Order: sequence, then C-alpha cells, then structure tokens
Amino acid sequence: MKTYLDCIPCFFKQALFAARAALDDEAKIKAVLDRIGLLVSEIPLDSSPPETGRRVYMTVQEVTGVHDPFKALKAKSIHQALALYPSLKHILAEAKDPLETAVRLAIAGNVIDFGANPDFELEQDIQEVLQKEPAINHYQAFKEKLARARDIVYLGDNAGETVFDRLLIETMGKPVTFVVRQRPIINDATMEDALSSGLGEVAALVSSGCDAPGTVLGGCSEQFLARFNRADLIISKGQGNYETLSQEKRPIFFLLKAKCPVIARDLGIKVGDIVIKYALEAAMFSKS
Repeated sequence: MKTYLDCIPCFFKQALFAARAALDDEAKIKAVLDRIGLLVSEIPLDSSPPETGRRVYMTVQEVTGVHDPFKALKAKSIHQALALYPSLKHILAEAKDPLETAVRLAIAGNVIDFGANPDFELEQDIQEVLQKEPAINHYQAFKEKLARARDIVYLGDNAGETVFDRLLIETMGKPVTFVVRQRPIINDATMEDALSSGLGEVAALVSSGCDAPGTVLGGCSEQFLARFNRADLIISKGQGNYETLSQEKRPIFFLLKAKCPVIARDLGIKVGDIVIKYALEAAMFSKS
C-alpha cells in the first residue's frame, strides 16, 4: 500500500505522542517535530507508510535519546491482556465455533495500538468484535486453508495483542512460527514482548530482521524470507503488516481492525470495521 497525503499529519501526531512518552522536555519534543518537518519533503508517496514510520520513530529515538519510548506502556498492555487471559479462555471453551471466536479475539487485540489508536478501550472492544460481523469475511477460506496447512507463519503486531495471538495459536493446534520486530518500534512486539506474553510456550519465535512498524520484505533477514516464502499459510496481524504486504501474492490472511480512514478507504470499508481478508482469493468471496 502506498503512502497517502493524509498519512503526513498522522506522522506528526505519532511523533508527538512518542516524544511525550519518552520524556517531559518541551524543547526536545519541539526538536523532534522540527526534524519530522524536515522529513516531509523527502517522503516518497510510492513507499508504504511503515517505511516512512521507521524514519519518524528513529528520529524520535535519536533526538530524545530514549531507545524504547513505549517500554512501560508495552509492559502495561501485556499485563492487562494476561489478566484477561483466563476469562478469554472461558469464552473459547463456551464458544460454538472456538476457532472463529479465537480469530475474532485476535482481531479484538489489534485495538492495542499506541500509533494509530492510543485511546483504545480494550474490554469494550473485545465485546464489540465478538458481536460485530466482519466487513470482509473470509473466515471459511481461513478454516479450510488451516486444515491443510503444514507450515504456518504468524506475523505479530503490537505488544499486549500478543496475548490474543497466543489464544488463536493455542486454538489452531498446529505448529506455528511467530514473527516479531527486530528492535523496538512504537509498541510493536519484540522478542522480549512475545516471551512475556507466553508465546514461547506455544510457538517458535523468530525476528523478521525488520525494524519498521510492518513487514518490509526488502528489509527482512534471509532466514525470515526463507520461512515466509515456503509457508503455506501466513497470518498477518494489524495495519502495519497490511500496509507492507497488501500487494503480495502469497497465502496471507489479514486480520485487523481499521483504525484510520486511509486503511479503511484502501480496503473499501469503514473506520472501526473488522477484517478477515484472504490475499489470494479475495475476489472469490463477497463482503458480509
């Protein structure tokens, strides 16, 4: 997905939020925004938003001197999600279709996003997603593909959301490789965050080698690319992964909640809608 002009004000908003999370120094925060302003003329609209987002957050880290501005917020999100874990397991145990419910819960976890959606309400969103019909619903294709899959790659998104990913992986009951970011970027999940969420107990954990807030294949490691290219089922969580992989002709299922107008417009849906989209066979299924 390309970068739209609407993305540019969002980069400033995210930089301001990240800088304030890093420190309480108005002069340095202003310096961050000054540096982002200088980047605007260099933003190529044919690149994906996460590629520019990487430059924005690297600037925040350079100016503030804080390597992981969202470290405390990520730990809080994981703690909050783990506190809900027993009740979510109960929901799955009572579900008519546990796999579909687990997919919905995984999407509900996607609300934990300090980039696009810092004012989220987790428990409220869980209930909403469990009741709401997806605007794009390729669940049946996912179920059928999963039944035949032997090599599953699961592209993680945000810390805290990782606990919800764990629920889906446990429900799928198949070997899974779970992929994290190479280093801290926004509140995206790193290896440390995945381990804190208990994912090491249910999946093999690897880094993509990429430090953008998405999966930029040109910036990923050869080891990850080998896994990605041989996978017969790829689960892609969140907006950043959709932005970087939406044009790929691979067996990818995008699970996300549309949290900004640009993503919603690209998908042909509304802000707040939830999505289970199969990249290869989208045209074969109608929206519901």
